[in-house]
Amino acid sequence: MLPRGRPRALGAAALLLLLLIGFFLLGGDPECERLEPDGRAGDLGCPRCPLTPRVPSDGRLRGASALHGDPLAGHWDHNRSACDPWPQLPPKCELLHVAIVCAGHNSSREVITLVKSLLFYRKNPLHLHLVTDAVARNILETLFRTWMVPALGVSFYHAEQLKPQISWIPNKHYSGLYGLMKLVLPGILPPGLARVIVLDTDVTFASDIAELWALFAHFSGVILLWLDRLRQVGWEQMWKLTAQRELLTLAATSLADQDIFNAVIKEHPELVQPLPCVWNVQLSDHTRAEHCYSEAADLKVIHWNSPKKVRVKNKHAGFFRNFYLTFLGYDGNLLRRELFGCPSQTLPEAEQLQRALAQLDEEDACFEFRQQQLTVHRVHITFLPHKPPPPRPHDITLVAQLSMDRLQMLEALCRHWPGPMSLALYLTDAEAQQFLHFVEASPVLSARQDVAYHVVYREGPLYPVNQLRNVALAQALTPYVFLSDIDFLPAYSLYDYLRASIEQLELGSRRKAALVVPAFETLRYRFTFPSSKAELLALLDSGLLYTFRYHEWPQGHAPTDYARWREAQAPYRVQWAADYEPYVVVPRDCPRYDPRFVGFGWNKVAHIVELDAQEFELLVLPEAFTIHLPHAPSLDISRFRSSSTYRDCLQALKEEFHQDLSRRYGAAALKYLTALQQPRSPA
Repeated sequence: MLPRGRPRALGAAALLLLLLIGFFLLGGDPECERLEPDGRAGDLGCPRCPLTPRVPSDGRLRGASALHGDPLAGHWDHNRSACDPWPQLPPKCELLHVAIVCAGHNSSREVITLVKSLLFYRKNPLHLHLVTDAVARNILETLFRTWMVPALGVSFYHAEQLKPQISWIPNKHYSGLYGLMKLVLPGILPPGLARVIVLDTDVTFASDIAELWALFAHFSGVILLWLDRLRQVGWEQMWKLTAQRELLTLAATSLADQDIFNAVIKEHPELVQPLPCVWNVQLSDHTRAEHCYSEAADLKVIHWNSPKKVRVKNKHAGFFRNFYLTFLGYDGNLLRRELFGCPSQTLPEAEQLQRALAQLDEEDACFEFRQQQLTVHRVHITFLPHKPPPPRPHDITLVAQLSMDRLQMLEALCRHWPGPMSLALYLTDAEAQQFLHFVEASPVLSARQDVAYHVVYREGPLYPVNQLRNVALAQALTPYVFLSDIDFLPAYSLYDYLRASIEQLELGSRRKAALVVPAFETLRYRFTFPSSKAELLALLDSGLLYTFRYHEWPQGHAPTDYARWREAQAPYRVQWAADYEPYVVVPRDCPRYDPRFVGFGWNKVAHIVELDAQEFELLVLPEAFTIHLPHAPSLDISRFRSSSTYRDCLQALKEEFHQDLSRRYGAAALKYLTALQQPRSPA
């Protein structure tokens, strides 16, 4: 809580409730001065602690200074959580508003844990007001659109537009300008918005946010002035004038917006109303957070207000760490629950999806396939920090998808492909955290800022391979893409060779072509990778390499014409044939993969059919090659091999695909009928 005197070390407020007149700030918790004569603590009805803080003669607020490691900070003589009764909760369907400033890849990832904790306990509709930079907006717009949480609205505000209002303030805090943006919130939020709770991204809720919202209704008299009145009394001028005066004696703010809030509060103490510290249990190394609670049920909000985050040394750090990690790994799909009894406006795409799902027959033998292809997966694009490649006219992004059991392929792939990559990973929430640690622990992976990882959260029994490919393809930023699989290693020189080939062949507006990269395989887990075509041919002749799937599905790559490739000195054209599924380089705006194909079978074949239908030339490159590495078979290929029902469902999907081709391409689609006659098909 903030004092009515002047604090010097407050730190970033974990919770900031913007009342009509001013700020209801939750920082550290001051020591209590005295009880009221009747034993109550002012209007909050706390029998053990007053609302009025005692500020020591040195002007430092001991509780708040706990944010910056003061070993004497945060001390309480009692358990503030004993305060009872609490104000009445808001009506069940009242809309609660929350504002958050979020910028960059890491904060975008961090804020999701906060949102999960909010959604887990909430019983009211929520509306999030997110002040973001371009990176965070791109990530979070995609995430919330695909999360499809009922009774959750999201509005975005451009942080770039706010920077001129605060850029004149020198600030040493690591958050930079974003740490000052709470100052201008009253001016950017909708004029009709009366109340909002402002949260830092590093807090975790342990209770229903409605309990915090209820405290708004507790104030009376002049305190009951809300956001509109805050604007009317000239908040913008108030904080700017105060900041200008403070900066006459301060070279720069060290605590970002908190220094300015503190100075305003010194001059206008009526703006502050303290809260019990259970609403901001601070976890840095030296806070005495245990004085805020006597048992876990007391906790309301946990604030990881230390650069160490979950690595802090605290009396009950293990308990808090496990609590945080529970939400970190919690399945966000489970939070897509309706608030029964509360009318909410359903998005058109959600209504359409619900109608489609309602029409499915659960007795259908192919119900799993039908349901999986309709599933909307949560998507977190650029899950890790990513620097887009500089624009180059012939640049290429390697596009692939993978699951947790293929993570070991990443380091080798990064060594073979020095260019940009866009990779979609099919993971659970818990696996996403394991993947994060895997990358952080790898010198090879952590050094690559041009690899964009996009997490598609697992849901359903079948692997949504083409949906994953489409996510990775949509996020590629270069003019061309190499459509590969994660278990292939490209030739060391392939990236440079492909760029040179695109330029020499004058692809693009002059020529519509798909460049075929011949595929090979080894059955050995350890072998010396060829550095040239000549070395590859030697391995091929010695039986250490094979053309891809030569033993079990030769028609998948036979049209590449490997015999011709051995002698070729220039690119040559090949014709489409049934079941052809080469790995190709195409423009970024190429047709997307057909999402109906889930699990194993025909997912790449259908895409090559689409390219041929749109009259892409198939050009085989004479010096290009990629090699498949051995691994255990996937669950889906095992099901394909063992289940006749699985194969029958795949055949039904193929027939539906051809019907759609006929509707779009007419008689030209007749030639693809032969591709439907094969009883077995590859991925």
